Amino acid sequence: MISDYILLLSRVILGFYFLFSGFNHFKNLNMMSQYAQTKNVPAPKLSVIVTGLLLLIGGFSILFGAYIQVGVLALTLFFLPVTFMIHNFWTVQDPQVKMMEMINFMKNMAIWAGVLALLFVPQPWPFSLSLF
Repeated sequence: MISDYILLLSRVILGFYFLFSGFNHFKNLNMMSQYAQTKNVPAPKLSVIVTGLLLLIGGFSILFGAYIQVGVLALTLFFLPVTFMIHNFWTVQDPQVKMMEMINFMKNMAIWAGVLALLFVPQPWPFSLSLF
């Protein structure tokens, strides 16, 4: 069915989005840690490492269509603290920076909502690597 291929394409795009973001956490660890520190994130370097791992877990889960509940949980554990701690637009005074933080806050919430919706796609997904 065409819907199977559309789901596969969606999984590839979304999975690679999270994988790219996760690998970026490690590639730019020092820069991201310094930014996290300016946002008063506790243990900024460790936090960037952990959030990078959560993104990788979620990305691989969606891409391969395996352990979806684990992947969605990993991405939820990423999105909730990151969205509220890093993109806390309500604390920003500068109007341009506030707008950018609000856009990123809303983007994260929308992506997270889409990830949560994956829980309701009947499993196993077509073309998935369902190991168990």
